[in-house]
Amino acid sequence: MTKNKNETMSREEAGRKGGEATSKNHDKEYYQEIGEKGGQANAKSHDKKHFQEIGKKGADARNKN
Repeated sequence: MTKNKNETMSREEAGRKGGEATSKNHDKEYYQEIGEKGGQANAKSHDKKHFQEIGKKGADARNKN
Protein backbone atom coordinates (compact mmCIF):
# COMPACT_ATOMS: atom_id res chain seq x y z
CA MET A 1 0.00 0.00 0.00
CA THR A 2 1.59 3.25 -1.14
CA LYS A 3 0.81 6.42 0.75
CA ASN A 4 1.35 9.92 -0.55
CA LYS A 5 2.69 12.87 1.51
CA ASN A 6 -0.57 13.32 3.41
CA GLU A 7 -0.81 9.65 4.41
CA THR A 8 -3.90 9.27 2.26
CA MET A 9 -4.79 6.41 -0.03
CA SER A 10 -3.16 6.27 -3.47
CA ARG A 11 -5.36 6.47 -6.55
CA GLU A 12 -4.46 2.88 -7.36
CA GLU A 13 -5.57 1.65 -3.96
CA ALA A 14 -8.74 3.77 -4.04
CA GLY A 15 -9.63 2.33 -7.44
CA ARG A 16 -8.99 -1.22 -6.28
CA LYS A 17 -11.09 -0.76 -3.14
CA GLY A 18 -13.88 0.86 -5.15
CA GLY A 19 -13.86 -2.01 -7.62
CA GLU A 20 -13.98 -4.57 -4.83
CA ALA A 21 -16.89 -2.76 -3.16
CA THR A 22 -18.76 -2.56 -6.47
CA SER A 23 -18.26 -6.27 -7.09
CA LYS A 24 -19.72 -7.07 -3.68
CA ASN A 25 -22.81 -4.97 -4.36
CA HIS A 26 -23.57 -6.03 -7.93
CA ASP A 27 -24.09 -9.27 -9.80
CA LYS A 28 -23.15 -10.56 -13.23
CA GLU A 29 -26.19 -8.93 -14.84
CA TYR A 30 -25.01 -5.49 -13.69
CA TYR A 31 -21.67 -5.91 -15.44
CA GLN A 32 -23.36 -7.25 -18.57
CA GLU A 33 -25.67 -4.23 -18.60
CA ILE A 34 -22.94 -1.63 -18.21
CA GLY A 35 -20.81 -3.46 -20.78
CA GLU A 36 -23.69 -3.32 -23.25
CA LYS A 37 -24.17 0.41 -22.60
CA GLY A 38 -20.47 1.04 -23.11
CA GLY A 39 -20.47 -0.97 -26.31
CA GLN A 40 -23.40 1.01 -27.67
CA ALA A 41 -21.73 4.32 -26.80
CA ASN A 42 -18.52 3.16 -28.44
CA ALA A 43 -20.38 2.11 -31.58
CA LYS A 44 -21.96 5.56 -31.84
CA SER A 45 -18.61 7.34 -31.64
CA HIS A 46 -16.61 5.19 -34.10
CA ASP A 47 -17.14 4.07 -37.66
CA LYS A 48 -16.84 0.64 -39.29
CA LYS A 49 -13.24 1.32 -40.33
CA HIS A 50 -12.21 1.84 -36.70
CA PHE A 51 -13.56 -1.55 -35.66
CA GLN A 52 -11.93 -3.24 -38.64
CA GLU A 53 -8.58 -1.73 -37.66
CA ILE A 54 -8.76 -2.76 -34.01
CA GLY A 55 -10.01 -6.20 -35.01
CA LYS A 56 -7.02 -6.66 -37.28
CA LYS A 57 -4.64 -5.50 -34.54
CA GLY A 58 -6.15 -8.03 -32.14
CA ALA A 59 -5.93 -10.84 -34.68
CA ASP A 60 -2.33 -9.95 -35.51
CA ALA A 61 -1.36 -9.95 -31.84
CA ARG A 62 -3.11 -13.28 -31.25
CA ASN A 63 -1.46 -14.87 -34.29
CA LYS A 64 2.05 -13.89 -33.16
CA ASN A 65 1.79 -16.43 -30.35
